[in-house]
Amino acid sequence: MKSRTLAAVVSASLTLSPLTASAEMALIERVDLAQFNHVVVIYEENHSFDNLWGTWGDVGSDDVKGLRDADAAHTKQARLDGSLYNCLLQNDPHFTSPPLSGTCIEPSPYGASHFPNAPFSIDSVLSNAQNTEDLVHRFYNEQFQLHQGRQDRYTLGSDAAGLTQGYYKAQNLPLFQYLHGVGAPKYVIADGFFQAAFGGSFLNHQWLVAATTPVFASALNDGSSFDLHSGLDSNLMPASTPLYANPLGSLAKDLALTQSCSPAPSRAPKQPGAVCGDYVVNTIQPATQPYAPGTATQKRLPLLDGPTIGDRLTERRVDWAWYSGGWSNAAGKVGAPGWTNGDAGACADPNTIAGAVYPNCPNKLFQFHHQPFNYFSRYASGAARDAHLLDEVEFLKAAQTGALKPVSFIKPIGGDNEHPGYTNVAAGDSHLVELIKAVVNGPNAFDTLIVITYDEFGGAWDHVPPPGQGRGGVHDQWGPGTRIPAMLISRRFIKSGVDHLDHDTTSILRLIEERFNVSPLGARDASVRSLSSALVKGM
Repeated sequence: MKSRTLAAVVSASLTLSPLTASAEMALIERVDLAQFNHVVVIYEENHSFDNLWGTWGDVGSDDVKGLRDADAAHTKQARLDGSLYNCLLQNDPHFTSPPLSGTCIEPSPYGASHFPNAPFSIDSVLSNAQNTEDLVHRFYNEQFQLHQGRQDRYTLGSDAAGLTQGYYKAQNLPLFQYLHGVGAPKYVIADGFFQAAFGGSFLNHQWLVAATTPVFASALNDGSSFDLHSGLDSNLMPASTPLYANPLGSLAKDLALTQSCSPAPSRAPKQPGAVCGDYVVNTIQPATQPYAPGTATQKRLPLLDGPTIGDRLTERRVDWAWYSGGWSNAAGKVGAPGWTNGDAGACADPNTIAGAVYPNCPNKLFQFHHQPFNYFSRYASGAARDAHLLDEVEFLKAAQTGALKPVSFIKPIGGDNEHPGYTNVAAGDSHLVELIKAVVNGPNAFDTLIVITYDEFGGAWDHVPPPGQGRGGVHDQWGPGTRIPAMLISRRFIKSGVDHLDHDTTSILRLIEERFNVSPLGARDASVRSLSSALVKGM
C-alpha cells in the first residue's frame, strides 16, 4: 500500500554508505540513555508475543521466554466450567482450502477438528504471506480471556475460536532474517512487555500518548442507539462467541464505552466487579477529520483536553512528530508529502475509501482510530497539528537526510502494519524492516534508539500472565493486558540480548520522560519500570 513517493524515499534511504571504520571505533562499552539524541517508536499491530515471536529461540546466551517455556496449565484452553477442550474448533475460512483432516474429535455439536487443544503453527496451514481472519480484541473480552492469569479462555471468548492458539515461526519472519544477517544492528528483546490496557487498538494508542483512559463528555445514558455503554452478563462478557452463549441475548452489548454505573431501564443491569462509567475503551471515531465517512456526530468522541507526551515534550522545547502512513490523503493535506490524489478537486487515488469527500481522501486501509493525537483539541487544527502530525514519507526522508526529530512515533498504514484480516505478517514485517534500515543506514544511526512494539495482542493467546492477573506487578483497573512483542535496536549496541523484566506500553513513555526530563502523565507511567532497563543488555 506504499505510494510511489514512499517507495522512492525508501529506496534512497537504503543506498547510503555503510558505516565507516571510525564510526565503528566510536562505540563504547557502556550504552547510556543520554547517548541517544533520537528515539524512534515504531507501533505495529495486533500480535501477542507467543503468536509472533514465541519460537524466536536464544539470543546469544539469553533464553527468550517463548512457547518452549509454556507450561500446560497456561496452554490448554477451557470451557466455562473449567473442563478442557479435546480439540480447537476452527472457523477461519482460510483453513478450509484444501480441507484439513478431522483427526481430533470434540463432543457434539462441534465434531471433528484438525487441531488438538494446543498451540499450533499457522505456517503449517498457511504461508505468512497469506491473511488469517481478524480476531476479536476488546476490553471486557480480553479480561474474560485472561481469566485472572489462567490464560485459558482465549478460545472460549473469541469470535475466531481456536485460531487464538496459532503462532508463526519466527525464523520465517523478515525481521528475524534481517537481524540475523550480515551487517545487521544488534537488538534487545523485552520478553516481559505487556500492552498497557485491556482490549484493542484505540485504547492502547491512547495509553501510548496519554497514559490514561479517555472519558466521553456528556455521554448519553438513555438506552437509545446513541447510548454507547456496554452491557455485561454475570461472567462480565459483553457478547456471544461461537463457543459462548451469552445469556443476556440482545441485552449483551459490546460497545465503545464501559458499562454504565446506572444503566437505563432498557439496558442490562450493572455488574459488580467490572469498571463502569463513561470511559471509552473500544473503537470510536474522532470528532474532527479524518474519521470514517458517514459516522454520526453522536458516535464521535468529543475532543479531549488532557495532557499528552507531545505536550510534555513541547513544553520542554523538544521537537517530535506522529508519522502515519496515508496521513496526507486522509487529513486532506493537498500537495503535501504522501498526497496521491492529484489537483483536480476530487479523490483521484483508486484506493480511496468509499464515501470519502475531497479533500479528505483516506486509503481503504487507513485506520482512523490509530491516530491518537487527532482526538485532542490541541491537534484538531492549527500550527501544532501541522507541525506534529505528519505523513510517514516525511519520516523516511528525515531518516535519510539526518534530520530525525528527537522523538518520532511511526504508525504504518493498514496494509503495512501486520494487522490480521487486512494484511499479512510477511508484508507488514517487510515494511518494518524498511523502516529500521532507513534509520540504521542513515546519518543519525549512532545516536538513535529504535523501539518496536505492537499496540495489542490482536486476540491471540499468550502463556505469560500479565501483572495483576494472579500475580504482582504494576497494574490498575485498565491493565496491563496480554504480553506483546517489544524490541530495542541501535547501531550503538555491541551485542544482542534479552530483558526479562516487567514492562508495559507506558514504559516507553517513561523512557522518553527520562531522556528528555519531562514529568509523567499519570500514575502508571510514574510507577512502571522504564524500558531503558533493557539498554544494559546491549552493552
